[in-house]
Order: sequence, then C-alpha cells, then structure tokens
Amino acid sequence: MAFLETLGHYWPGLPAVLKEMPDSRFQPFVDYEKTFLFWWGVASLLAGVGSCRQMDADLRDDETEVLGNVNRLARTRQTTLPVHGTESHFLGHIGSAFFGQLRTRMLERPLRMKALDGARLRGRFVVAVDGTGWLRLTERHCPHCLEQKHNGKTVYLHQVLEAKLVSPSGLALSMATDFIENPAGDAGTPAKSEEARKQDCELKAFARLAPALRQAYPQLPLCLTSDSLYGCGPALQIARDHRLSYIFTFKPGRTPALWDDFQSLLPLVPENTLRVLEPDQTRCVYRWVNGLLHEDTQRRRHRVNALQCEVTRDGTTTRFAWMTDLPLTERSVQDIATKGGRLRSKIENQGFNAQKNSGLNLEHAYSKHLEIAKAYYYLIQIAHTLLQFLTLGSLLPRLTRHYGKPPVALYGGLKNIPRRLLDCFRYFRLPDQAFRPPPSLRLRLDTS
Repeated sequence: MAFLETLGHYWPGLPAVLKEMPDSRFQPFVDYEKTFLFWWGVASLLAGVGSCRQMDADLRDDETEVLGNVNRLARTRQTTLPVHGTESHFLGHIGSAFFGQLRTRMLERPLRMKALDGARLRGRFVVAVDGTGWLRLTERHCPHCLEQKHNGKTVYLHQVLEAKLVSPSGLALSMATDFIENPAGDAGTPAKSEEARKQDCELKAFARLAPALRQAYPQLPLCLTSDSLYGCGPALQIARDHRLSYIFTFKPGRTPALWDDFQSLLPLVPENTLRVLEPDQTRCVYRWVNGLLHEDTQRRRHRVNALQCEVTRDGTTTRFAWMTDLPLTERSVQDIATKGGRLRSKIENQGFNAQKNSGLNLEHAYSKHLEIAKAYYYLIQIAHTLLQFLTLGSLLPRLTRHYGKPPVALYGGLKNIPRRLLDCFRYFRLPDQAFRPPPSLRLRLDTS
C-alpha cells in the first residue's frame, strides 16, 4: 500500500509515459506487452531479486500472487510469467536511451512539486559527481573492457560516471549518466597508474556529462560536489561553460601553486575565521580566502574561493578543504562545508554501495550485450529512485506508527524493505483501491 500510494502521488502520469516505449519487436509474435515487461523487470529489482537464477527461484511460482500483482501494476492481462531471456530480448528492442530519458523524467514532477526543495544549498540543488565500476566480468567480452587484478585474479570492468542529486538525509537520486568507453587501443596495453587512467577517462566523461546534465535540467540551479580530481582547470572551465556552481575537494598535490597561495594568505585574513562547537562536542574551525587566482595549463584564468575546516573529535584533528565559486562568508561557510562539500560521500555510500550490496546488484552481468546491460543499469536507477522515495517519505512512518515503532525498528533496518516488498508481491493481492490514492493524500520527503 505504501509503495503504491507513493507511486501514485509522485508519478501519476507514468502509465501514459510507458506507452511511449519505442517497441521494435515483431508484433505478430509478441506474447508479452511492453508495460508488463517493464514492471516485471522493475518489480524484481525492487524486491531484491538480483539475478535471473534468483528471479526463477523467488518469483516463478504459480501458487503466488506475482502474476496478478504485476498485471495490476502494468494494467495488463497476461496469463503467464516470462522466462528470463524474454526480459533481455525486450530490453534489446527498446534500447537503453528510452530508459535513460525515463530516469530523467521521473525527477521532473518531484522537482516541480518542490518535494526536494529541502535539499537546496543556498538555493541550489547539490549534485555529486563520481565514477564507479558498473559491470564486472570474469572474462573479456569486448574491446572496451578495463582490466583489474583482484585477489590474484583478473576481472574485466566497465565504468560509468554518475551525477546524483544528494541531500543530508541520504538521498542519492540519479540525474545524468555517461558510460565510460575504454578506447579499444587501450586493451592489453601496459597499465597506467590509477590517477592517469582516471584523468584519461573520468574527466573526458565529465566533459560529456556536464552538457547532458544542463540540457536535461536547463533552468535548475545546480551545484556540483566531487573529489580532488575535479579541482583543476579543465573541470572548472567545464562547470563555468555550463552554468554549474561547484564545491570540489582541494588538495595540495592537485594544484600545488594554488594551495600554496591559499595557505600563505590565510594568516593575512584572521577575521575570516568561524569556530563552531557541535552538539556532540566536536569542534570545527572554518577559515577561508576569497578571490584566489588560478591559471591552468591552457593559460585560462579562474577565480576561486577556498575553504578549510579543521575538525577536532576525541582529541584527533582532521583537516578538510574545498574550492568553490560560491562566496564565502561567516554566514555561508558552515552550510557550504556540511551541506555541500561533505555530501560528496553520499554518492558513494547511499548511491553506489547501496546499489552494489543489495538486491539491485549493480555489478551483476545481467547481460553481456552492452546495450542491454545499459538498459538494465537504467532500470536499477529507476528502481533505486522508487525505493528512496518510499523509505525517506512520510507515508511509511505514518503507516507504522500504530505499531509503536519507527520503520527501521519494525523492519529490522531499511535494507530489509526489498525483502518485505518481495513477500508482498508473492503472498498478498495488491488491493484495487491502492491504485487510486485519495486526492487529499499529502506526502513529504525527508531531505534535511
């Protein structure tokens, strides 16, 4: 019920959008409607069924309610469940591009509803950018595979660059994606250092991702946050060209001359200091300099502001630093650090790790056909978006209140919700009224 009401509240137009899928299958031979196969794939991911073998074990049982429930989600009347090869065949005919566009469109309505406004930093949505491996194989299957040694064995990877809208509450919603295609000539050549390879691929992918992100959200005020790889002239120029603010990790080894300027100017502006004692007795000392000049290797000049934060907890002091184009003042530095720079970890923890170490199974080879694998990747992003709106929405705590426990205590942790969804799909008939949420239903999303 909670899932269906969340779905109906935020995405009432989804059935009409799914009818737009460009299905190139030979229609006289088609047994399963496209909307049914879409929901069959998404429902299996929502329920934590992370492989074709597990799908057969958990979902293919005539004594359960699975078939009827997927029919209700898809508004179809299929009489049998598909075998796992049917889903891959379907995705190959639809293509990954449609599902990428659907992922983007699914954020448009919550943004228009202002459901995500609580995650804004100084009026901007914070977007974490980072790369990760998304397809892990034990043998090379195409010239674009990257090689990596792991526990004495060679694994073959495909990488992706993601831009995710992040919030202090733990949201990590996929906004834009660029698949990093290792050039065919690199396969089998002597391995480059990790830093050289990342600059070779990730920064080039960022040059493609940034315009795609801006094109998808042309008017949305955005602020990028990422690691020190992006704290360089090319990334700063890309951000400026596409009207993207930024808060990048600042490290001395990345731009040493700029770091030296920052450190030499700090003693000259003692008034640019803010000391904060957190409720847990953590001491934070913020120091900053505005208007630093950086000239990159192409002789382009960039004006950046630099912020340093020394955090002392249990007698141990840790230093963090960021470069940004946002003005630094006594009133803004704490928000820029805590709601901007330090949110970078959300894309790794609540984003990639959550998708890899759960039933979403991000690195699983759902298909060795690259286009089909990309379609599965987008289905994972769509399913993860739905799960986040469910787990961080106000409806789930409201429904569990009469048990006298919050959802985390009732379900033994939010990571167990996919298993609860699986039980629901298998053993309970989804009620018809759940597909018609009352007009007065009000839901809020925890973004703070």
